[in-house]
Amino acid sequence: MSILVVGSIVLDHIRSPYGSSEGALGGSAVYFAGAACHYAPVRLVGVVGDDFPEEGNEFLTQSGIDTMGLTRVAGKTFQYEAEYPADMQDRKTIRTDLNVFEHFRPEIPESYRDTPIVFLGNIDPVLQIEVLDQVKGPKHVAADTMNYWIHGHRENLIKMLGRIDTLILNDSEARELTGESNLVAAMKAITALGPSIVILKKGEHGALLYQDGDFFHVPAFPVEIVKDPTGAGDAFAGGLLGFIARCGKFDRRTWMEAMQHGTAVASFVVEEFGPAPLRQLDHDKIESRIARLRAMVTLP
Repeated sequence: MSILVVGSIVLDHIRSPYGSSEGALGGSAVYFAGAACHYAPVRLVGVVGDDFPEEGNEFLTQSGIDTMGLTRVAGKTFQYEAEYPADMQDRKTIRTDLNVFEHFRPEIPESYRDTPIVFLGNIDPVLQIEVLDQVKGPKHVAADTMNYWIHGHRENLIKMLGRIDTLILNDSEARELTGESNLVAAMKAITALGPSIVILKKGEHGALLYQDGDFFHVPAFPVEIVKDPTGAGDAFAGGLLGFIARCGKFDRRTWMEAMQHGTAVASFVVEEFGPAPLRQLDHDKIESRIARLRAMVTLP
């Protein structure tokens, strides 16, 4: 099965105790597609400015990602600047310049509209709804969101949730969305809003799946040096849905395995700045980390 991703394409300026990157390729669509393309064909929809570097085009096209849905318009590409402290928690945003992304209205090419699996990146829920209005009967739709949309665009977010199958978010977002302080209660409450599957991204503590009344937890892969966590959540989603697309199945066992694949792929991203580690991945590298993940939670 192929996957359609609609999301942001960003030039990131990131600093951490391990160094910095200036104008590195980033954004939800890039990290998702860069991970998912190792499993299934990926179709990308997004917008960039006329300053978008050729290295960005090369990353996408050489990764085999279908970029017919990538629009280039006059102006500057979305720019984001942030700094991480020593513990890599509580990232400090220094500036967010939406630039051409501010007026982004996703136009789904006709040849993309029957894509079986759709991922709605962390964008305005109005835009997520516009995508859903254009696609034709997808087998599965997953979405990401954030506190900004939960707090300031709640009505449209709730409408969007009623039309998707899987919601991927973090602990604080789940609590804010539902008003529940207990995460078990929060995940159950989210399913009452529409999604049948809820996945919590828990950073260094892994990820938690809730489906059909049951939970499944995957620990984070132990990485000795975390240089840049930017994009890890989107890479996790890419590995997760990429595996689902490759298998063509949506049963609980497949989702549990997909959680492991998403976790393994995301672990490579945090080791360097930007999405470059995704280009260097292959089947053996991914499977090696999955085997180590399984060994961590299996009794000898």
